[in-house]
Amino acid sequence: MPNRQPPEDDQPELPLDPAKNAAEAAPAAAASNPDAEVSAGDENPPESAETVVEAPLAGAYKNWFLDYASYVILDRAVPHINDGLKPVQRRILHTLWEKDDGRFHKVANIVGATMAFHPHGDASIEAALVGIAQRGYLIEPQGNFGNTLTGDGAAAARYIEARLTPFARDVLFNPKTTVWQQSYDGRAKEPVTLPAKFPLVLLEGAEGIAVGLSTRLLPHNFNDLCRASINYLQGKTFRIRPDFPTGGTADFSDYNDGKRGSRVKVRATIESQSKYVLAITELAYGTTTSSLIDSILSANTKGKIKIKHVDDNTADKVEILVHLPQGADPKQVKQQLYVFTDCQVSLSPSACVIETVDGRDRPAFLGVSEILKRSVDETVGLLKLELEIKLGELEQQWHWDSLERIFIEERIYRRIEQSKTWESVLHEIRTGLEPFLDRLQREVTDDDITRLTEIRIKRISAYNRFKADEKIKQIETDIEGVKHHLANLIDYAIAWFESLQEKYGKGRKRRTSFDEIEQISVTKVIPANQRLFVDREGGFVGLNWRQHEFVTDCRPIDQVMCIMADGTLKMSKVADKIFMGRNILHVALFDKNGPPEYFTLLYQDKKSGKCFGKRFTLGGLTRDKLYPLVASEGSKVVYFDATKNESAMPGKLRIQLSGRCKARVKDFEFDLSEMSVGARGAKGVTVTKYPVRKVTKVLGAGEVEGS
Repeated sequence: MPNRQPPEDDQPELPLDPAKNAAEAAPAAAASNPDAEVSAGDENPPESAETVVEAPLAGAYKNWFLDYASYVILDRAVPHINDGLKPVQRRILHTLWEKDDGRFHKVANIVGATMAFHPHGDASIEAALVGIAQRGYLIEPQGNFGNTLTGDGAAAARYIEARLTPFARDVLFNPKTTVWQQSYDGRAKEPVTLPAKFPLVLLEGAEGIAVGLSTRLLPHNFNDLCRASINYLQGKTFRIRPDFPTGGTADFSDYNDGKRGSRVKVRATIESQSKYVLAITELAYGTTTSSLIDSILSANTKGKIKIKHVDDNTADKVEILVHLPQGADPKQVKQQLYVFTDCQVSLSPSACVIETVDGRDRPAFLGVSEILKRSVDETVGLLKLELEIKLGELEQQWHWDSLERIFIEERIYRRIEQSKTWESVLHEIRTGLEPFLDRLQREVTDDDITRLTEIRIKRISAYNRFKADEKIKQIETDIEGVKHHLANLIDYAIAWFESLQEKYGKGRKRRTSFDEIEQISVTKVIPANQRLFVDREGGFVGLNWRQHEFVTDCRPIDQVMCIMADGTLKMSKVADKIFMGRNILHVALFDKNGPPEYFTLLYQDKKSGKCFGKRFTLGGLTRDKLYPLVASEGSKVVYFDATKNESAMPGKLRIQLSGRCKARVKDFEFDLSEMSVGARGAKGVTVTKYPVRKVTKVLGAGEVEGS
């Protein structure tokens, strides 16, 4: 893998120079072999085997991994900024160009021919070819190439055909401006990058996962890119936003030019077809009708939404019909679909591309505006190079035609009739041309003279001076035109993008509208359509257990909190069946953003034998974590009370001690009103140092028995 360079400081720290890695590994390899010869250029001789600290293969394994990381980043997963293609895509297109005769080719044949350049198996080549063909910009498909809307796959490679599109032929290929390299086996040449004269990486988008980094470039609209390129060339400001082939509505307020850390929200389009039927007509990018329907059915099963059934009528256009039960509110169900299904997704762009700096490739994280600017600059450079090549060819043709005109009109060919040797032939022609050299724009070379000797007699006899003059005048006109374009290169480039838009931009309107997407509160759109039950003795809570104690109506997203007789607390998400802990004293739904709940707890401490009392509220809780509310494990709760109103907390408690204890007073009142509300982890105040038999709440002159 040639030309690798570590990225700059703002790039991932990945060594990308296998040659350098191998050089660094050489001393370790030499150290493992003390008998190895030392070349005259070695600064340090190999170390002896006794001084080697690292195992001989350790450095090799380290280098192999770095080489592999470099290979995956540069040669597989990330597109190059010059042509917007990954290596497999570039090799597929190059193969199609080599085979291009205007007709369709079997995909199986294309895959086989591509393997001469891409030695990674037919499956990856076929998948990449189908992906390019489904987007339709560079490869024209024929046959069943699957359906990106439904997620259906393509037919077998032997049944489908493909060829290059006219757009691909115009913007991708020019052997005269292509930089070539040897293929992996040295039998053929392949392009380093194709000379792309359009920002294809933004047009088609790209995704890839490499070692230590990933890339995700969202697709953009063809006409938007043409207009933005023209604006950039004219020195005007521009802004480009993605356009998804599946349509929908997108919120680009956090797009941040597609850089790392940006985010895009995309919603499917949902319409009310009738009172109890919702129609999904456009998808969120990255989803299919199959995945969307699966998410709807899953949400219905979990009770997050309530629907009757779903019909999929998708063909060329998306049409998913969601039938609602009688009495359902279509507006609320629509909000629920956005919250609990793939009708709304969040995308995380990360515009990473391969760039070439000082002859070495490296990954670079850029914004889409910067990528467009660099692509347009590359296009201008390629257009200039093509004009310079064309100018050279026209000047060469003018020189040859002018030389031929002199050779024939001045009858210089007759001077060679008496020549006996090749040297004399060349001498006679050069001598005959000397009086007319002022008509030419450059000197006459031996190759030019040799070319004159190859003119056939038939052509000389049929020579038409008028036609020759017209041909030379046309070449001179073409030369002036090319020179004008070179002198006004920016205007020429603007005309290039305008011609592309005129030729290929018809009918390519934006499919994705953009608007600010309002955040939907989950708690407001999900109904409380589940029933929570508790098995206090067994320690289980769950949904829809009719044989156990009913607690409350709840929603599938609610959290349930339980306090057990051993003084432990646990919070978990409601589900069909959850074990919380034996002997549940208190069970309730937990909402950290709701009004606080006030608790009074008296417990017999296992370690000290004392009875402690405390009042507390609950703050944030971690799901499925067991929290102790008592001082030591094995303690026992002797009184518990919970209320939503702080003023309703118990004031006085009647404490009855065990008859076997040594206390002189075994029945007394304890005033709780002087206790402040603290944290759940507090130990509490001492109520008594003796075992407690019973605790009751005092209400005026009467009593209400506590727990």
